[in-house]
Amino acid sequence: MPHAIVVGGGVGGLTVTAALHRKGWTVTLYERAASLEPVGSGLALGPNALRALDTIDAGDAMRKLAAFQGEGGLRSWKGGWLNRTTAETAAARYGDPTVVSLRSALVDVLLDRVPPDSLRLGAEVESVDPETGEVVTAGGAERADLVVAADGINSRIRAALFPGHPAPRSVGLTAWRFLTPAVPDPRPTETWGRGRVFGVMPIADGEIYCYATAPAVPGTTVPDEKAELDRLFGDWHDPIPALVANADPARVLRNDIHDMAEPLPSYHRGRVALLGDAAHPMTPNLGQGACQAIEDAVVLAHEVTDGGGLPAYTAARLPRTTGIVRRSHNLARLSGLSAPPLAALRDTAIRAANLLGPGALLKQADSLFMWQPPRA
Repeated sequence: MPHAIVVGGGVGGLTVTAALHRKGWTVTLYERAASLEPVGSGLALGPNALRALDTIDAGDAMRKLAAFQGEGGLRSWKGGWLNRTTAETAAARYGDPTVVSLRSALVDVLLDRVPPDSLRLGAEVESVDPETGEVVTAGGAERADLVVAADGINSRIRAALFPGHPAPRSVGLTAWRFLTPAVPDPRPTETWGRGRVFGVMPIADGEIYCYATAPAVPGTTVPDEKAELDRLFGDWHDPIPALVANADPARVLRNDIHDMAEPLPSYHRGRVALLGDAAHPMTPNLGQGACQAIEDAVVLAHEVTDGGGLPAYTAARLPRTTGIVRRSHNLARLSGLSAPPLAALRDTAIRAANLLGPGALLKQADSLFMWQPPRA
């Protein structure tokens, strides 16, 4: 029976562990944290990710959490609509909804599909030999037929495999995320202002997942991040000020945004494969970070079991994820325009495209959401 070692217990690491286990592999997952506490408050799962989760019998469990209903779309900071559609229109086009849920909900669903004895928590991987598949931890050395590096944006394994490759770059933006109680008539919207963005996403159990971005020097923090959000977004359209006011200051998360300016030459070397943020860190603007890690995981499990091995995995994933990283970066630049004439021109162009019909801009997501997982 083939043996895999997975390094990192995030969404990508758990998904690939479940996918390989389903295909008959024994899997050991090493996670340096003492527990699998989800990082971040919420995430988006597009139709592409739900279809990928179907391959490990996890898609329907997440579909049950879909909370989008009725009208939503893109707004200006004063409240006018730039583009709008309905959740029903999008679901009809792609055959599935977009589910925004607590990250912890997805982690729980994935853990239900991972053998408990495969988890090694509080165990940090010290080194990996790509030629032999040897993984060294404080507990000793272990060899595997496959090593999966799912160790995040600051992946030490990526740095060791490709030591001359540029590290992820800051895009000059910082992001906040928080959960807040629902307000009357919540709609899934993203609002663009001059260099700033605020997202409002209803989730199950009557909560709202909010996210915001603004230009910032990397490493900048303030003592009261909730007060900073109020300063930046307090005069924006309803219900944004109320959502910020209802936020628990202790649960407002902030992190700088990075992506990979230059794609890696390969997503594997020897017996080691990279996936998720370890392979292709991207901005959150397309909502595809977790989705692409999930895609990576199911494609990797397919290729090493039923397909062409690690070279086929790189061939399948590198072009797709490179394009998505670039699209997401360009969208970050577009939404981050702060000069008034450029921001006004951007908003006018989006409104004009909306006049072509509710599906005009929706079609831009076809290449993301119409992806299909490989079949054995």
